[in-house]
Amino acid sequence: MIALLRGEVAVRRADHVVVLAGGVGYRLAVSAETLRHVPAVGHPVTLHSHLVVRDDALALYGFVHEQERDLFLALIGVQSVGPKVALAVLSGGTPRELITALASGDVARLQAVPGIGKRTAERIVVELREKVGGAALDDDVVITRADSPLRVARDGLVELGFSVVEADEALRDAVGETPEELIAEGLRAAAARDSRNAPAGAVGGDSLSDGRAAA
Repeated sequence: MIALLRGEVAVRRADHVVVLAGGVGYRLAVSAETLRHVPAVGHPVTLHSHLVVRDDALALYGFVHEQERDLFLALIGVQSVGPKVALAVLSGGTPRELITALASGDVARLQAVPGIGKRTAERIVVELREKVGGAALDDDVVITRADSPLRVARDGLVELGFSVVEADEALRDAVGETPEELIAEGLRAAAARDSRNAPAGAVGGDSLSDGRAAA
């Protein structure tokens, strides 16, 4: 079993990386979350890994954190969830955020993942909620109720065109007592972020450059 790889990044793609270790290039499928932490080609990297043995191939999966690998293993243990779907789920946020979603029964967040329908999302929550609940409490994760203002605000931003990850980021530092106040704070935070990321000298256009509706 290949549990850990340390080497040099030889290839960095949207869905996989190749790590050169001991003169051998290892191709690892990775989530978008792990890819964010993988440096540019030529730099050293260390990834936790898991080998999936199939009849027609040996597939290696890489993870920047051991917690993400553990969550991957839990996900592929759920009926109808294979490695590809598991990586899609892991691409939806940090392990901490995903554990919070599972522990709080946030089916909507899982449904937002491409390739996951309502039935599969509900099955994942049912089978993993109790398993990750302890981890959530150990890590002092704050669980939000399904009807909490923050959850309602997050769902509101998603309806405006934000991805779940973008909505969570926009609301990370938002302060407000009602969903409306939180949404307004989130929109301002997103606009400020887009303004900082805009090319120098760019003028005009929507303040939310993704075409999202402004409140």
